[in-house]
Amino acid sequence: MERRNYPPGQHGQSRSKYTDYGVQLREKQKVRRIYGLLEKQFRNYVHTAEQRKGVTGENLLQLLESRLDNMVYRMGFASSRTEARQLVNHGHFLVNGRKVDVPSFRTKPGMVIEVAEKSKSINSIEDSLKTVSRRGIPEWLEVDVSNFRGVIKALPTRDELPPTIREQLIVEFYSK
Repeated sequence: MERRNYPPGQHGQSRSKYTDYGVQLREKQKVRRIYGLLEKQFRNYVHTAEQRKGVTGENLLQLLESRLDNMVYRMGFASSRTEARQLVNHGHFLVNGRKVDVPSFRTKPGMVIEVAEKSKSINSIEDSLKTVSRRGIPEWLEVDVSNFRGVIKALPTRDELPPTIREQLIVEFYSK
């Protein structure tokens, strides 16, 4: 069987490259899907990032990373952001000792995120914590696996985040 580097069909070879707009749109959609956001939510994050001092792209990534559901995922309490969102929605986490069930809750450095006492026996949380060492915990977080708790030491800088996201394209997309 022969493997070709173009899609099948009579129009496969004539497919053109993406325009600048198409590249920007695909990057925006990719980041939206990574963080599980709707269009209006994402647009609001971009608007907030533009209002802040500093580089808009870095501000946007910091806002997205500071969401509670993302922090739960990064700390290793959930195996995916979708699972983290559901666990937060169901009230399985405490932030500074208070129950929070809003996935978009914005966390700040110094906040303590812990699993609620009644939720420590949930299998998915236990399994995720067992596999967290393979995935790794970012430098800007501190996690105590035995006590089911984590502390946010600082917000991430651009070099601590995955290089697969090209935030400049997203900023250019919304600047039109």
